[in-house]
Amino acid sequence: MAESKPKINKVLQNAEEDMPRQKGRLAKDYKILKKLGRGNFAVVRLLQRKSDNKYFAAKIIKKSNLKQEELKTLHDEVKILKKLKHPNINSLIETLDTKHHLYMVLELLAGGELFESVVKKKRYTEAEAANVIRQVARACEYMHQRGVIHRDLKPENLVYLDEQNTQICVTDFGLAKFVNYEGGLMKTACGTPGYVAPEILKQQKYDSQVDLWSIGVILYILLCGFPPFVEKNLKALYKIIREGKYEFPSPYWDKVSAEAKDCVGKLLVVDPKKRLTASGLLQHDWITGKCSKSPTNLIREGYDKRFKRYVLLNKLKRGVDMVLFLNRLIRLGKLNEALEKEEQKETELDKALNDDAAAAAKK
Repeated sequence: MAESKPKINKVLQNAEEDMPRQKGRLAKDYKILKKLGRGNFAVVRLLQRKSDNKYFAAKIIKKSNLKQEELKTLHDEVKILKKLKHPNINSLIETLDTKHHLYMVLELLAGGELFESVVKKKRYTEAEAANVIRQVARACEYMHQRGVIHRDLKPENLVYLDEQNTQICVTDFGLAKFVNYEGGLMKTACGTPGYVAPEILKQQKYDSQVDLWSIGVILYILLCGFPPFVEKNLKALYKIIREGKYEFPSPYWDKVSAEAKDCVGKLLVVDPKKRLTASGLLQHDWITGKCSKSPTNLIREGYDKRFKRYVLLNKLKRGVDMVLFLNRLIRLGKLNEALEKEEQKETELDKALNDDAAAAAKK
C-alpha cells in the first residue's frame, strides 16, 4: 500500500491536477484527486484517505449510464471481490452505493502494467518470467478454489503493486463469474481475442481452465516478444486458436530452455482436461525452480522492438471493443458482420502504425 509520503512515484506526481469538486459520499472520508483512467462505464481517480493519508484508487460508476443488466454485472463484480483477499489480487477496500453512483475503493497499484514494465527493462530473464507466472498462478489457484473464474486474463489486467515490480496483482474482475461445480459448467462466451481459450470459441461448456490457457499465451509472449497465435483477420485467428496451432520458431526460441517450452506446451493444450490446472502449474519444475532456467537475457535479437510494437498495438486497440459477446452476436445472426468490422479496424490500426513509421524514417 502506498504511504502518506511516498518516494518518487509517477502515480502520485501532480496528484492534485484535474481535481474534481469535493462533494458527495466519497468526499466525506477521502480527498478526491487526479484522474487515473477511464473505462466504458467508469472513471478511475486517485484518492487520499483523510484518516491516515493513505492513497487508493476509486472506480466511480454513474448508474444512469448503465442498463439494468450492466448494473447487475457490476454488483456481481463487487460480490466476487469481497470474497477474494489475496496478495496477488487487487483488493477491494470498500464500496459506497448511492442513488446516482457506485464507488469502488481499491488498493492502489503503483507499479504499472506487466508488459509496460518489461518494455522499460534492459534485461529480462526466464527466472523473472517464472516469478510473474508463479504469482498469477497463485492468484488463480486461490480464486478457482473459491469457485471464481476470471475469464479475461491478459497483460493489461496484470499490474504491479509496487514500483520495484516485485508483486504482481490480478485486476479487473468485470467478466469474472462464480461457477457452480455441482450444477455444471459455464457456456457464456467472453474473453479477449488472442487470449481466449479454444473451448470458448467452440461454444462448449467450460470451467476455470480457460484462465490457464490465457496464462499460457501471456507466458509465450513474455519469453519471445510476440503472441503464439497471429493472423491478419479474426476468423483465421479463431481457427488456429481452436486447433491450437502454434510453434516455437527459430531463432527467437533457440535460447529459451526446454523446461520453459514444456511449461508453455502444457498450458496451450486444446483439451482443457489435459491442460495444467493452477495447482499443477505451481508444481511444474520450471515454476518451482527445480530445473535450471536459461540465464540468457530475453531482451535480444529484436525482442525489445517486437515487444514494444506489440504493446503499442494493444494500446491502440483498447479503443476497439475487444470483449467478445459471441452468444449475443450469434443469436442476432450478426457474428460475421461483427468480425468484418473488427478486421477493418485492425487494418486501419496497422496502416496508421506503418504510416507513422514511414514518417519517422523520413525525418
